[in-house]
Amino acid sequence: MPATPRRSPIRRSLAALVAAAALLLPACTLPTNGVSALGVHLAGPRGFATSANRILGPNGRAFLVHGVDRPSLEWSATGDHIAAPDFRYMAAWGANTVRIALNQDFWLSTSCAHDPAYPGRVAQAVHWAEAAGLVVILDLHWSDRGQDQHGGLFCPVKPGQQPMADANSLTFWRQVAAQYKDDPRVWLELYNEPHDVPWSVWRDGGTATDTTTHTQWTVVGMQPLYDAVRAQGARNIVVVGGLNWAYDLRGLPHYALTGENIVYAVHPYDYSGKRSADWPTDFGFAAKTWPVVATEFGEFDCGTHYVDAFLQYAAKIGIGWTAWAWYPGGCKFPAIIQDWQGTPSAMGAPIQAAMKKW
Repeated sequence: MPATPRRSPIRRSLAALVAAAALLLPACTLPTNGVSALGVHLAGPRGFATSANRILGPNGRAFLVHGVDRPSLEWSATGDHIAAPDFRYMAAWGANTVRIALNQDFWLSTSCAHDPAYPGRVAQAVHWAEAAGLVVILDLHWSDRGQDQHGGLFCPVKPGQQPMADANSLTFWRQVAAQYKDDPRVWLELYNEPHDVPWSVWRDGGTATDTTTHTQWTVVGMQPLYDAVRAQGARNIVVVGGLNWAYDLRGLPHYALTGENIVYAVHPYDYSGKRSADWPTDFGFAAKTWPVVATEFGEFDCGTHYVDAFLQYAAKIGIGWTAWAWYPGGCKFPAIIQDWQGTPSAMGAPIQAAMKKW
């Protein structure tokens, strides 16, 4: 943890009084998320905030994420087996967080893939998750390069994983932030797995090039997405994935976002260049300065060597995680469960065991 700046005796006393109030007063009397007039980071009503390289929970103590990823609402407007018991099984494992993948084209009314019931289904999933005691990360997983808003039946670009967000993503986040700004147990992950753009475009936006067709298109950077959320009055935790498919945080010393309550995300998977020897320089260093959470990780060989190593490293440097994925899709998915009753797969067993330690 970085050294804490020295405070005057008066400021220390004021900070102590504020911290005491956070423990003694009802949650609804606390300030909103962020930094108070005294410069002290506080969790808001029932809420969360960041302070230096930590996430603080409603009680003002460090909150370490240990949870799971719940896919399917990115590829299906109705989801796959998403129901209340789903989230209770996660909680029974010991999870405190679930990350739910979304598709902006199902959400936006101007999209040819729009489903008017989709926002309600997302809200129902959030309700079930919170009823099970889980924090929810809403993750913008799929988008369309900004070419899917013409009101017709034909989608010129099929929604899917893109290098970065687009102008439609701004509209998506304005609407989602407005809906969940009063629920600090909902965190907002701006875009899943950015890749193949420079750090300047990642932060501020610009042009991306399709590596297959070599066509160019305009992307929206993380800072404008963050600003769109805050413009709605939402002080929720915002999660921001790095480059190289959300694995690389090496650009943060020069391109970190401006704002508050920001957490940076990494996705370590068992690929060349993303092994344990690479972790300290690729993202581990960042955990000394900023809050970092691995919002995905896993391996594809039905083994546990990579997962075991990552869980040990995450504990060593003090970062949280959500494991991909709570979906019985087999080793190549990769899946941490074998069935919808939450029976752990080979890869899921050490993840469940790690949760039970908390």
